[in-house]
Amino acid sequence: MQDPWANRDDGKSLDISSSELMGSTSISTLAWAAGAVSLGVYFTRWLRTTRSNLPLPPGPRPLPLVGNLFDLDAHRQWARLQALSQELGSDVIHLDMAGTPLIVLSSVEAVEDLLEKRSHNYSDRPKLTMLSELMAFTFNLGAMPRPMARAVSPHPLKAYHHSPRRAQRRLITEGFNSRVSPRLEGAEIKAAHGLLRRLLVDPNNFMLHVKHIAAAVIISVAYGIDVLPEDDPYIELGVQALSVGGEAMTQGAFWVDYISLLKYVPEWFPGAGFQRKAREWKAIGRRALDIPIAEVRRRMNAGTASSSFSVDSLDELQLTAQEDRYFDEETVKGAAATLFIAGSDTIAGAVNTFILAMLANPEAQKIAQAEIDALLAGEERLPTFADQARLPYTTALMKEVFRWKNVFPVNLPHLSTVEDEYRGWRIPAGSIVMANTWAIVHDEKLFPRPFDFNPERFLDLEPSDKTAPLYLAGFGFGRRICPGRFMAMSSVWITIASILSAFDITKALDEDGQEIEPTFEDIPHFMRLVWPRSLHVFNSASIHGRGRSHSSDRKLGVERKKIGP
Repeated sequence: MQDPWANRDDGKSLDISSSELMGSTSISTLAWAAGAVSLGVYFTRWLRTTRSNLPLPPGPRPLPLVGNLFDLDAHRQWARLQALSQELGSDVIHLDMAGTPLIVLSSVEAVEDLLEKRSHNYSDRPKLTMLSELMAFTFNLGAMPRPMARAVSPHPLKAYHHSPRRAQRRLITEGFNSRVSPRLEGAEIKAAHGLLRRLLVDPNNFMLHVKHIAAAVIISVAYGIDVLPEDDPYIELGVQALSVGGEAMTQGAFWVDYISLLKYVPEWFPGAGFQRKAREWKAIGRRALDIPIAEVRRRMNAGTASSSFSVDSLDELQLTAQEDRYFDEETVKGAAATLFIAGSDTIAGAVNTFILAMLANPEAQKIAQAEIDALLAGEERLPTFADQARLPYTTALMKEVFRWKNVFPVNLPHLSTVEDEYRGWRIPAGSIVMANTWAIVHDEKLFPRPFDFNPERFLDLEPSDKTAPLYLAGFGFGRRICPGRFMAMSSVWITIASILSAFDITKALDEDGQEIEPTFEDIPHFMRLVWPRSLHVFNSASIHGRGRSHSSDRKLGVERKKIGP
């Protein structure tokens, strides 16, 4: 597809011959860089030295200079960290990231004690040099640290209290909290029904359809833009930005996050491939930040803009006196881009996991379908949000989807502001603190047979049961919990309920009529996306209509027969 926007960074890397790299200047530069890195690591460790005699939490033996950088593989990082925790016999472990302490929490108790009860000390974010400095993704709320406030009001107290992070978080929270979410239901239902129509016509490419519809609802809600049926440039831009941002936020993926002097190494230098990536990825991030909001402004000026998060926020800004503003246009721009980049894959990842779960657990699918059929008996319609309270098993199934193969198996990192003590261990100031949510939601003490898909886990739970809210673990903890979680959950719920009402999901058959067992793999980095290794297992026999024609939406055309090829 031709890129619809001009002036795109071509992303071509420099072609430097080996002879150009081996001159005396390069050798001296290499020696200087190696010495500077060594001094930087030792200086960082010296700065972190404390008078406390308490030990650090247990951890693997570090190597000289680089510490445990080689122990933190970006691929299936959650599984590696869980294995380390089990090997060391501790739910709190420590890794030395070239002088920076990394504390990994693998139990709900540790997470509650530190990230919830002591959130005042653990609500900051570490400085991600690759993401924030080299790629300039400083607009991303999820990775935004607690910086000095940027004045959006001439009043000094307002300027102090309303930092970019606080302003953006408040703006998103007010736009997407549990009270406001019902206002978004129309867009979510439209997207869910659109997915059914696409599945009816072409069930083979269900993953493409899920990605398209998940992005469509986010782009509609954030910007009021309706995407194209195929090859939409906004969707493609969001996918690109999420991919590069996700890789950059993965702990251990780039050493420059721990050895900050590496940011001065030139792009042509051997081993400095991260600089080329940063240059190319910076262009992608800038386009994701600027292009959609520019279209919003164009439509507002033309009087054709639809109501959306961006439009409503910009309208509110114009109607608010300067001295009463807590946000500005840059806040709106960054908040909308955060939703645009991060929101759709949360929804798509959960819906894809749901389809995988239904393939592997047909009994759960039948129970949920029976519940929906009993509620809608005699009514030619699809489920709505008004039905949710009367569909407890379907809601429990959604919660189990979020737990079973959680989309965010390792939460975004927190940062300790001051030195702390926990269970006789010290947590130095400036430590990176991460929750391994994969380990938490697969803890056998909390969830017996944790790798089984079992929606009954979330039925009839008392509010005081500590497992009740853990399906939300992937959205974060403490003061940095995702403010858009209510929209994500409602979008996933209506999509799941709609698919269960209209379709059966079964394994494909081979030429001999035998079921084909699907095999899956994970996409690495901080998000856990489940993809089939081969789409052959999802042919036209995998998803078929359940024999109901809905007069409320004739376009669905759900008939009592399998969908043809």
